[in-house]
Amino acid sequence: MAAREVNIESSWQTLLEAEFADPYMSELGNFLRSEKQKGKRIYPPGAEIFAAFDHTPVSSVKVVIIGQDPYHGPDQAHGLCFSVKSGIAIPPSLRNIFQEINDDLNGEGHIDGAQGLLTGWARQGVLLLNSVLTVQATRAGSHQGRGWEKFTDAVVAALNEEKEGIVFLLWGSYAQKKGAVVDRSKHFVLEAPHPSPLSAHRGFFGCGHFSKTNAYLTAKGETPIDWFQLE
Repeated sequence: MAAREVNIESSWQTLLEAEFADPYMSELGNFLRSEKQKGKRIYPPGAEIFAAFDHTPVSSVKVVIIGQDPYHGPDQAHGLCFSVKSGIAIPPSLRNIFQEINDDLNGEGHIDGAQGLLTGWARQGVLLLNSVLTVQATRAGSHQGRGWEKFTDAVVAALNEEKEGIVFLLWGSYAQKKGAVVDRSKHFVLEAPHPSPLSAHRGFFGCGHFSKTNAYLTAKGETPIDWFQLE
């Protein structure tokens, strides 16, 4: 997966040039092509693999939310972690995220949970970054260990180094481990349990991350995120 083969927003192309030139990315590209040639269905569609970057250029990144794998059900994944396209049933973790937003920002608005497309967040500067950017249909975690983790580690490291004042929302031990490189003296890091139904009641509910994010951005003179603007 050399740089010339990748359709990704130009500022990310420049920032991650060394990664695209690294042999592991070519190996990853060969793996994906081989899987498709075997007739395996890969999510998200090829044009949407780098959608998180396309919606949120480097210069606009204010917040980073780290997920793990794309959804592996039909028509769910479209390149933004936790997000699903309009018309697709809202997954349980995203439903819990909406519940926490409604509780945390009570009186400022309300998410009715009718749809789960989060491109509105991405356009405001929320990088919705999965650790692994592809998955085989119906097989959760099937593309782990193929190189994506190294690539997205490089994304986090580059943002940590090149920018300052980013809010990192690290939900669950996986995201917290991935975000361990972040310099807390330069950036604002918030941690909580994962919003999954298995763990949300252990501290995700009530974490107040959305109001805390906006208070931090406002204090820096930045425009806060309108968490109710989903599309």
